[in-house]
Amino acid sequence: MADKRDYYEVLGVSKDADDTALKKAYRVLAKKYHPDANPGDKDAEAKFKEASEAYAVLSDPEKRKRYDQFGHAAFDPSQGGYGGPQDFDMDDIMSMFGGMFGDFFGGSSRRSYSSTAPYKGANIQTSIRITFDEAMKGVEKEIEVNVKEECSTCHGTGGKPGSAKTTCTKCNGTGHIRIQKRTLFGIMESNEQCSQCKGAGSYYKEKCASCYGTGYQTVRKKIAVKIPAGVDSGNKVAIGGLGEPGGNGGPRGDLYVVVNVSSHPVFEREDLNIFSTVPISFATAALGATIKIQTIDGYVDYDVKPGTQPNTKLRLRGKGVPYYKNPQVRGDQYVTLRVVVPEKLTKEQKDALVEFDKAMNGGTSQVEENTKKKKGLFK
Repeated sequence: MADKRDYYEVLGVSKDADDTALKKAYRVLAKKYHPDANPGDKDAEAKFKEASEAYAVLSDPEKRKRYDQFGHAAFDPSQGGYGGPQDFDMDDIMSMFGGMFGDFFGGSSRRSYSSTAPYKGANIQTSIRITFDEAMKGVEKEIEVNVKEECSTCHGTGGKPGSAKTTCTKCNGTGHIRIQKRTLFGIMESNEQCSQCKGAGSYYKEKCASCYGTGYQTVRKKIAVKIPAGVDSGNKVAIGGLGEPGGNGGPRGDLYVVVNVSSHPVFEREDLNIFSTVPISFATAALGATIKIQTIDGYVDYDVKPGTQPNTKLRLRGKGVPYYKNPQVRGDQYVTLRVVVPEKLTKEQKDALVEFDKAMNGGTSQVEENTKKKKGLFK
């Protein structure tokens, strides 16, 4: 129950909305997300069901009263509620509000939402891994996916070549059967797709031996995928018409390629910005010098100012990630200058540092004094 949205929020009305406001709000949502207006769109169907469930409760004075008092728990049997709204299916909704749908879809919604209506096939998904550099510049990759193609033996009919269709005896050729269901609103009749003919009204008794009556054969196919510059892990590239076949003459679904981007040894990405660290010597930090900084476009020169402190951060504008929907828009690169202290020094280098320390401290060197004390301890 925790996943359910507030019914008033679903309809977009205030808690004191009257019946007219509720009905008006529901009509707008139902028309927008009705299955006839969005064939094959599962997201629209889910929103349509959600709106219908909210209206069914709030338009009933008794149910609305219980909902206002207890929220969704009023209909959750596990919490002592009455049960009901969460058990909706599409046929229940069509039966309950058929007249309303007929008003704005012209005629009977029951006829338009039939089991023989064309519907889009399901989408399929695969994944691909690319390098960080490929993600920054864009790349075209070839992948292999399993695609259902029309059976070459029966040409998509699913029947044995030369055989004929027979009218379905289970549904008498209608493609659907009427059944009774116990729902929130009592016993209701609804239509369901015939399980024998799959909604077609007729079928082949003799199945095609090549595709086992499905009308399709799975083939391994090579597909070229154009990946735009700026994609990140989790982004999807859609290729239309390569998903599952549609039903009753409906279009095929789509193929979605999920992109996974490998890490980079130098760069780290955060949204459209890139972060990197560049090591510099103490002399460079103290005296200043021109260094080269690696970017996704190549190396650029940067003038380090004399007296630069450790962990100084600088910004290279426009050297970040291109926005994959508009390559003209780019983020920035943020660089941290890390002063590197050498771990090993020669005697000459040590002596030079001692002299430098003297010069910085008025002719005395704390390093030299500490060294003399240590030598004295071990005599």
